[in-house]
Amino acid sequence: MNPLPFPVPKDLAEAARIQKEMRERVIVAGDPAPVRYVAGLDASHPTRFSRQQGLSVAVAVLWDRQEQRAVEVAQAVLDAKQLFPYVPGFLSFREAPSYLAAVAKLSRPPELLLVDGQGIAHPRGLGIAAHLGVHLDLPAIGVAKSLLYGKPQGQLPAEAGSAIPLLDRWGQPMGYVYRSRTGVQPLYVSPGHRVGLVESLEFVRSLPTKVRLPEPLRIAHIEAGKARRRSAEG
Repeated sequence: MNPLPFPVPKDLAEAARIQKEMRERVIVAGDPAPVRYVAGLDASHPTRFSRQQGLSVAVAVLWDRQEQRAVEVAQAVLDAKQLFPYVPGFLSFREAPSYLAAVAKLSRPPELLLVDGQGIAHPRGLGIAAHLGVHLDLPAIGVAKSLLYGKPQGQLPAEAGSAIPLLDRWGQPMGYVYRSRTGVQPLYVSPGHRVGLVESLEFVRSLPTKVRLPEPLRIAHIEAGKARRRSAEG
C-alpha cells in the first residue's frame, strides 16, 4: 500500500481548515461484518514532558478475524522532532505519518483500520481514525481509552458488553461508551469512515477481548511499547 503524502499544516489555522475539509468526506455508513483482515494501530511516544524530542513508534498489527490471531506486525520509527507538535485535538497530524508508514510495511493491505483514538467523536468531527480512514479510503473505527469530546447518555452498567450512546453538543449520537469487560474502565467507540454508528460498536464487540482492549489493539499497544524501548536503547 502506497498512500498519498500526508498533508503537514504550517500552523493550527491550516490544520483546522484541513480537518473541516476532510470531515466533509467522512462517510458514517457501512457494515464491516464481512471484513477478515483488520489493522490494529497503536503508537508509543516520548513522555508528555518531552513530546518534541526522542523517538515515536507506530505499530500495525494485522489481525485475521477468521483465524482469530495476529498474522503480522509492522512498525515505523520516526524522530519526534520531525513531526507536527503535540496539540490536543490535532493529534492526527502528529501520529498519522507514523501510522501510514507502519501500514505501508504490511505484506497484505488491511480491509479495515482499528485505531487507538477517536473516530468522529472529536470537536471537529475528525479524530485520527476518521482522518486515516478518509486519507486511505478505508473503513475505520476509533477505540479510545479516554473521553475527548461528547457527553454519555445516562449511566453505563458495569456488565461486560454494555454500551450507552455518546452525544455531541446538539444531542446527536456520534459513538458509544462501551464496557468491554465487567468492572473495567469503559472504551469510547466511534466510527471513523465507511462504517455505520451501530455497526462500529458491533464490530468492536465481535473482536476477542482478554482484558480491556480488543486483541488487535492490545497486541499493538504492547508491541509499540517494546519497539520504542528497543529503539531508544539502540
